[in-house]
Amino acid sequence: MSDHKGFTLWFTGLSGAGKSTLAQYLIPMFTEMGCLVECLDGDEVRENLSKGLGFSKEDRDTNIRRIGYVANMLSRNGVIAITAAISPYAAIRDEMRGNCKAHFVEVYVEAPLEVVEARDTKGLYKKARAGIIKQFTGISDPYEAPEKAEVTVHTGDQSIEESAQKVLDYLHEKGLIPARQVQKA
Repeated sequence: MSDHKGFTLWFTGLSGAGKSTLAQYLIPMFTEMGCLVECLDGDEVRENLSKGLGFSKEDRDTNIRRIGYVANMLSRNGVIAITAAISPYAAIRDEMRGNCKAHFVEVYVEAPLEVVEARDTKGLYKKARAGIIKQFTGISDPYEAPEKAEVTVHTGDQSIEESAQKVLDYLHEKGLIPARQVQKA
């Protein structure tokens, strides 16, 4: 049986900032430490748990509440619940923090707009700038950056290893992952 505590690791940032990439990079590290871990990826949740929701503020809030509900269930049962969804609005992120029965760690995956647009493999920013996609976060819809995230990583100028190490260092410092099983990324 693992001796780690469950917690929610809430990644937030613009589309293309590297939330899912960082989450997927960390998962095997947590597994090697003997931790139980699940990732609630924004695209996957929209497809499987929030199908039919649009991108109005109300629908986005509903989607984030669903993610938060599942993350809370997992984390209070000893699982590291990683969320990797844009979650653009500060108030709903704060609501999820308040609802969480386990430790809640907000990670701001920050990358400048020009960086995420350059990484845009799906062409979403281009479509948003052309007006084809409406209510696109960072272009025609707001993104409210966290003011008090526990961890901020700057994926525009940090490697994935540096970003992951910053997250691991914080989690180790707070006693949320096993001592000295933390390996340098």
